[in-house]
Amino acid sequence: MPAVRSPWWAKLLIVVGALLAIVPLVLIGAERALTARYYDALHHGKLLAPDSRNGTSLSGPLNFLLIGSDARAKNPGMGARSDTIIVVHVPATLDRAYLISIPRDLRVDIPPYPDNGFTGRVDKINSSFQYGGQGEGGVQLLSETLTRMLGVRFDGAALVNFGGFDKVVQALGGVRLCIDEQVKSIHTGHVFHTGCYDLTATQTLDYLRQRETLPGGDFDRQRHQQQFLQAIFEKTFASGLAQNPVRLDQIIRGVGSSMTVDTNGVPLDQLVYTLRNIRPASLVGVRLPSVIRNIDGVSYVLPVPVTPTLYAAVASDTLAQWVATYPSWVNPL
Repeated sequence: MPAVRSPWWAKLLIVVGALLAIVPLVLIGAERALTARYYDALHHGKLLAPDSRNGTSLSGPLNFLLIGSDARAKNPGMGARSDTIIVVHVPATLDRAYLISIPRDLRVDIPPYPDNGFTGRVDKINSSFQYGGQGEGGVQLLSETLTRMLGVRFDGAALVNFGGFDKVVQALGGVRLCIDEQVKSIHTGHVFHTGCYDLTATQTLDYLRQRETLPGGDFDRQRHQQQFLQAIFEKTFASGLAQNPVRLDQIIRGVGSSMTVDTNGVPLDQLVYTLRNIRPASLVGVRLPSVIRNIDGVSYVLPVPVTPTLYAAVASDTLAQWVATYPSWVNPL
């Protein structure tokens, strides 16, 4: 593994955030030809394992899986690592979305994957992507691992690389991000002071890459990722992109070049219409209750006693009550 890796996960957030925020603005009430144009712009694949795939009802609650890989243009949507894993839970009310970041080093029981000769083992959750053979098989094994862990099946999934990052950021013209703690970049030496700032793409990526100088390490970086998703969501709503077809087309095409989706057989326009009432202010960031521990010389993230209650809340669609009961595990967005 190279010493320095491109901040693909930060670019992932821009692409996913742009898709979630912009596509509903376009497809609601749009002509079928326009719907087909943007549907065809996306790569499609079977990302969910059969045992992790829900039915096609959109009545809610709904659960979606967002995965980031470091794939490049020569292998669109099929990457080698899955360091960014976010479970999006939409309650039956269909008016909010809970972003649950799954630590990449979470120690889990990864089930067998016979198609690849993998017999199963206890390991870090992002290893399931590798054990499944990467690509679609890797996502399927990851989805099955999460289904067994959370007790829920998924209504859709997206695997993202950063091929369209430059186009998306350029079209959006940067993003306004509120920094909740002073951060010094280990890459540039720049100090990001607390407050809200209009950051360029370069500044945003530098900020989102930081974890070594943060008190909570990668947990703080996960919170910053969730905050950025909300910020990019807010920017798309406030920038009037629905009235600017040129910029809109640039972003949608940029998103399309960077994403492989599995809509579980549901037409994309129906899916985004179902999610039409979700707004930036209704996003809720959740930190998986966990701690870092060393086992036999390997650093893992381990669940704590309250963790099973989070899994149960996702399965029973009672996350609103859960976040009210355990506010210390809610990330301020």
